[in-house]
Amino acid sequence: MTKHKDSNAHSDALALFGITGDLAYKMIIPALYALVKRGALTIPIVGVALEKWDLKQLHARVKDSLQHSAAGIDDKKAFNKLLALLSYVSGDYTHPETYRAIKQALGKAKRPAHYLAIPPFLFENVIQGLGSAGLAGNARVIVEKPFGRDLASARELNRVAHSVFPEDAIFRIDHYLGKEAIMNILYFRFANSFLEPIWNRNYISSVQITLAEDFGVKTRGAFYETVGCLRDVIQNHLFQIVALLAMEAPTRQDPDAVQTEKVKVFRAMRPLTSADLVRGQYAGYRNEPGVAKNSDVETFCALRLFIDSWRWEGVPWYLRSGKYLEQTVNEVLVELKPPPQKLFEDSPTLAGQTNYLRFQLAPHSSIGLAARVKKKGKKFIGDQKELFLIEEEPGEQSPYERLLGDAISGDRTLFTREDASEAAWAVIEPVLKEHPHALPYRKGSWGPKEAQAFTAQGDLP
Repeated sequence: MTKHKDSNAHSDALALFGITGDLAYKMIIPALYALVKRGALTIPIVGVALEKWDLKQLHARVKDSLQHSAAGIDDKKAFNKLLALLSYVSGDYTHPETYRAIKQALGKAKRPAHYLAIPPFLFENVIQGLGSAGLAGNARVIVEKPFGRDLASARELNRVAHSVFPEDAIFRIDHYLGKEAIMNILYFRFANSFLEPIWNRNYISSVQITLAEDFGVKTRGAFYETVGCLRDVIQNHLFQIVALLAMEAPTRQDPDAVQTEKVKVFRAMRPLTSADLVRGQYAGYRNEPGVAKNSDVETFCALRLFIDSWRWEGVPWYLRSGKYLEQTVNEVLVELKPPPQKLFEDSPTLAGQTNYLRFQLAPHSSIGLAARVKKKGKKFIGDQKELFLIEEEPGEQSPYERLLGDAISGDRTLFTREDASEAAWAVIEPVLKEHPHALPYRKGSWGPKEAQAFTAQGDLP
């Protein structure tokens, strides 16, 4: 399909499908409130869901959501403004009359944005319903991840979306990309000239990316049974970080230029084999509600990845993520090679002793550089010190606030393009079915001991 003639224009209404759901309650409603508070959201919001609610019940839900959010209701005027923007349509997503009611509620809106905060199995019904009702012209559709569960389903989802919307009107939202720390990776890489001479296979020995959580699946056992760690975290969140770290400089500051360079990284990734992967499952996972008693779903995943490009040939990328690990850590560690000559007695020669660059993404955001500094005295012996270049700043936008605002304004920089989604799925496709069994690991550990072979320096720092 061709591009919309006003593909970069600001949306003039928002239809939020699934407004009564858990995602809207926890993330989207607080993001809408934050946008209203800073004057970035003034368009009508049509909430859509199956529940037969009236507007008073929806308002009560919004109030409850905000009262349980981190910020609370700290601006009564903005809260009342948000309520005034809301309307509600109750209906079955498979019935044409639901879309007729949405069209009526949208009124004179000519460029609505349709946010599908609903389970993926409903996407096709809603997208086709929007098309049949004439609600897709000059509109946008915002789709929550997962974008498929393998390459074939990703292609089918894209086919369905493209049957109604052009690619530039499809916003695949991954909240992880809206984090300030993730955005800073892109900025830090290309705003500083000192990195470029060493940002390659000649000076970097390995890259480690970790997303560890010290809690389990909680009430999401049934959902986790359908995805597992590899699909839920590695294929999207961590692959996106790899792309930002590994990509070449875009030709211009343009969403498509950035996406094109990310796609090149995914296509250069060597498809995974079973030998590149360790899967784990924490003790007690099978007793979680909604989990099969003989489940082989992984709650931990570690893998070794190679990017077959001129810049990164031979450099291993170690990715790992898991539930119920020793601590919550979310970071990138770029380890440099040791100096070419062992000039001093304590010159580093082993992995884990050399200079490194650390992007800490959570629970606190910072960038650090490790360098060796001489100790006082006559001997040439030193310590490795980590210098912090930036620390988390107060008042940062939440990921959903940033991404929802970008989608409404038409900025596609932080959204996933069709070819990027499919290229990422192609990398893990070989191990989605043919993979080693999930190995048990103790809660509060760093996962199965076999996973230590997939790191450059053993245990997490």
